Amino acid sequence: MTQAPPGRRLVPPAPAVRSSRGARRVLTVAAGVAVVLLLFPAVSIGRVLSAPGTDSVSARLSEWARDHRLGGAVTWLERRTYRPPKVGGTPPATSPLGGQRTASSAGPPAAVAGPALPLPVRPLATPALSGEGGWHVLTRVSGRPAIAAAYLRPDAIHTSYVAGVVWINPRLVSAQLHPGTLDPGGTGWAGSTSLSAGRRAGLLAAFNSGFRLTASHGGFYLAGRHAGHLRPGAASMVFGRNGSLTVGTWNRDVRLTPDVLAVRQNLALLVEGGRITPGVDSDAGVWGATLGNAKYVWRSGIGVRRDGGVVYVAGNRLTARSLAELLLRGGCTRAMELDINPAWTSFILYPPKERNLLPDMQGSPRRYDTVSSRDFVALYAR
Repeated sequence: MTQAPPGRRLVPPAPAVRSSRGARRVLTVAAGVAVVLLLFPAVSIGRVLSAPGTDSVSARLSEWARDHRLGGAVTWLERRTYRPPKVGGTPPATSPLGGQRTASSAGPPAAVAGPALPLPVRPLATPALSGEGGWHVLTRVSGRPAIAAAYLRPDAIHTSYVAGVVWINPRLVSAQLHPGTLDPGGTGWAGSTSLSAGRRAGLLAAFNSGFRLTASHGGFYLAGRHAGHLRPGAASMVFGRNGSLTVGTWNRDVRLTPDVLAVRQNLALLVEGGRITPGVDSDAGVWGATLGNAKYVWRSGIGVRRDGGVVYVAGNRLTARSLAELLLRGGCTRAMELDINPAWTSFILYPPKERNLLPDMQGSPRRYDTVSSRDFVALYAR
């Protein structure tokens, strides 16, 4: 063993010093990487939460997670927190049918079809409540009914819930597709991302569009510009330059012509040829990847009648089939699902003040006053 000279200590070998310094350097780099990895989502989430708009915190976090490949975690959480709907019961007093007696004991419906309205919507639950399925005029243009709603229970089992079926008169109302900051995203689109006070001339109502484009199985088109690909066979809302709105299968019922101003695709048709699409009861997730087709959640849809009228449906505790059934009973020969879940299902009426179609809709009736993250449809008086 080597001995140190008297009065002197052995100096540790240089390689050991270099090794110690290298280890510290590795730890420093690792710590820096960890900080960056933690800081990036924190900054990213902070931007999402502080973005303008009225989306709820939970909705913003869910969308952030899906955009960062965490959709499986969101789906798992939503499935874990899902609760089946209540069976039986009566609508609460706050609903449009709240406190109503059955029609058999109350006489004729409170609202019936007139010369300018379709026939009442045939209720699914029996005995019907007074006024259930009858049309109530919500908005008039030049003194004539422009938008009307019928309220009814979504099926014969879950009788404490109420859905809304909205009829839109195409002769008095024009439709316009508005872009959102996330869908389609980007800048320079024709049309505004909000319905602020300066953009409300003739505004009657507004409602939600379809799924996020990443989940819609289709594309978006507005005034000559595309986001995604307009897929042949996809269910499509088609907006004419004259303000018209129709629904159909792309490249079969509807196609891109010089008269088309905008197109919004979403999944496949729910109602086709006056019949509910086969396979609507499967749980494959075609009409709701989050919770599947058969789960009872907030859903919305839109369709067209044989006479050209447009029908929008929304309600809580709907399956893909019960949504399709309501659209069919509203007279639709072709219809498609729009967005689902409480954060995104909305139908807002404007004059004389902003109000939701249904009192249990969770979104703010002022959600389009500021920029919207999702594209949406606005209805204007002709």
